[in-house]
Amino acid sequence: MAKNTLEVPSVLSAEKKIVVSDAYMYGTTWFDVRHALNANNVSCEPLQLVEKSVRGTISNRLKPAMQNDPAKLNAEVEKANLQKVDACSLNINQDTLKLVFTVKVLSGVDRFCACNSSAFAQSYGNSVRSYYRETGFKELAYRYAHNIANGRFLWRNYFGAEKIEVLVDVDGKNLSDDIHLELNAHDFSMRDFKHNPEIDVLADRIAAALSGEIPFLLIRVAAFAKMGAGQEVYPSEELVFDKGKSDKSKVLYQVGGTAAMHSQKIGNAIRTIDTWYPDFGTEAGVGPIPVDPYGAITTMGKAFRNPQGKKDFYTLFDKFASGESLECVEDEHFVMSVMVRGGVFGKAGA
Repeated sequence: MAKNTLEVPSVLSAEKKIVVSDAYMYGTTWFDVRHALNANNVSCEPLQLVEKSVRGTISNRLKPAMQNDPAKLNAEVEKANLQKVDACSLNINQDTLKLVFTVKVLSGVDRFCACNSSAFAQSYGNSVRSYYRETGFKELAYRYAHNIANGRFLWRNYFGAEKIEVLVDVDGKNLSDDIHLELNAHDFSMRDFKHNPEIDVLADRIAAALSGEIPFLLIRVAAFAKMGAGQEVYPSEELVFDKGKSDKSKVLYQVGGTAAMHSQKIGNAIRTIDTWYPDFGTEAGVGPIPVDPYGAITTMGKAFRNPQGKKDFYTLFDKFASGESLECVEDEHFVMSVMVRGGVFGKAGA
């Protein structure tokens, strides 16, 4: 297809189409989970944060001058590393964490919420509708469903959990039937998106919302992770900007006295679907990464979609939205997954 001359607008933004609530944390027992008549009604108690004051040791890497002087080293390690921190754990009569949140999936991926070029908006809309006719949003929808099923949203709470059961409920107001799924998270890989028919019905419903067949979809998720009696669990950690207002070295997130995880953290897990970046499957790759215009993993200090490789979002999006053909459908999947994520995409000086 000939190169399109459409200019990227200076005002260009898209609303996110997967909207996630905060996730609330409760304590219960695996016995109650397995023997309740309805797992959604398992008896549980809100988990609360506790404050701990601890006396730690100096264990950071020392300067060479101090390492080579035993007297200085002894003087340094004699100093107490006093800390006040938030912590959260199950009580000694509980062995299972219950995590509850909702996910709303919206339609309208083919429309911007702000765009100062009607020609660009029309061209983009045509490209999205063409993508829908070819794919039905089924690949993206399946991957979002997979990340709900595999419990990736548990983050640190996932590791060391003996058993994890994920309950998914979707009401049928927009389509004919309600959905109720009880899934074993360990049946779904964290490293790939191999097809599992157990979640086809959920993926189909997500695809219907993204494609506009229904205006929106509300998914209720409850995950039960068997951690062990009295074991520590891990809410989100707060970023404290003004250190002078807090005497704690670690502040955990809570809502109304109940330990919780940030909606951003849950959303990040659900959108960890990008296996289309160039390094995936190589030694340089890290498995699926969260959808991001530059494939950025801040904890690694690496962008897996460097613009020099021409696989970053903006290079692909400018072509896609202008009506040009991309090299492969995987590039289209990536562009559309970023649009589902939402953001501001205008071009300065356009």
